[in-house]
Amino acid sequence: MADPIISVRNVRKYFRDTRAIDGVDLEIDKGEYLALLGPNGAGKTTLVEMIEGIQAPDSGEIFIKGKPWKGHEERLHHVIGLSLQETHFIEKLTVRETLKLFAGFYGLKRARVAEILDLTRLGEKENTWVKNLSGGQRQKLALGIALINRPEILLLDEPTTGLDPGARREIWEILKNLQTEFQTTMLLTTHYMEEASYLCEKIVIIDSGKVLAKGTLDQLLIESKCNEIISLSTHQPMELSQLTKITDLAQIELSNDGCAVRILVNDLITVLPAVLKYIDAQKITPRTLECRKMTLDDLFIRLTGRHLTEQ
Repeated sequence: MADPIISVRNVRKYFRDTRAIDGVDLEIDKGEYLALLGPNGAGKTTLVEMIEGIQAPDSGEIFIKGKPWKGHEERLHHVIGLSLQETHFIEKLTVRETLKLFAGFYGLKRARVAEILDLTRLGEKENTWVKNLSGGQRQKLALGIALINRPEILLLDEPTTGLDPGARREIWEILKNLQTEFQTTMLLTTHYMEEASYLCEKIVIIDSGKVLAKGTLDQLLIESKCNEIISLSTHQPMELSQLTKITDLAQIELSNDGCAVRILVNDLITVLPAVLKYIDAQKITPRTLECRKMTLDDLFIRLTGRHLTEQ
C-alpha cells in the first residue's frame, strides 16, 4: 500500500501548563476524507495548524507526502489549500477580482478563475462586490480561494459554521465532487455530526488533546459494542435494580426521577421482548418507546460525556 499523504506521529503541543495536543497519531491516505470531531478546546484547530505548518509541534513528527515541513516549506505550500472558519476579504473587490488576485500569487492564468467560478457555482456573482455576498456565498468564495492552486490536500476548519442548511448542503456537494473528480484529500474539522457522516469515510474523535476513537462510522459503532438504543419514558418511576435484570449485556442510563431510561444494547431483537415483559410485569404505563440505531452523536456523548457543541 502507498504511504499516507498525511502522517502525524506522537505529536504533542503545550501552551504553558496546558496540553493542547497530547500524543496524537493520525494517518490520511490519498483521496481520503477524514473528519476531526471535538468540542471547543479539544485541540482540533491546534492540530490542524501544525499540519498546515503554521505551528510546530513541541515533540513528535508530521509528514506531508513523506516530507517534514522544515526544509520543504515552499513545495508543501503548493500542495495544500486552506479554508478557515472565517475569512476576511477586501470588501470592495468583486468575486472575480478576488479570485484573480489569489490566482496571481500562483502565476495562474484567467482560465483558472473561470474554472473556480464554475466549480463553486459563483458565476452569477462574479461581478458582485464581496461585501454584498451572503454568508454561504462568502464561504464558497473562501473555498474557491483554497482550491485556486489545484491542491492535492484540502484542510477545512469548520467551513460551514453559521450557514443555513441549504448553503451548507451546497458546500457539501462541491466537496463531494472534488473527491470524485480530482481525488482530493481532505481533513475537515466540524461541529456538525451530519456533515462528518455525509462527507467523510473516516472519523477521529478528539477531546482534551487526545484521540478517543478513530475509524469509519460503522467501525466506531461496532467497537462500541452497544450500537442500538431503546428509549423508554413512563408515567411512574422505574427501579434500576429491576431494569438491570433484563440483560447483563445492556448498558442502562436512568434519569434522576426514574421516569426515563436509555438502554444501550448490541442485540435489539433479544432485549426488546425482555423490556416489554418487564413493563407488563411491573404494570408500568409507557409514555414513549423508541428503538433505533446509535448515531455518531450518541457515540460522541458516550465517549466524552457531553454534546459536541458544549464548551
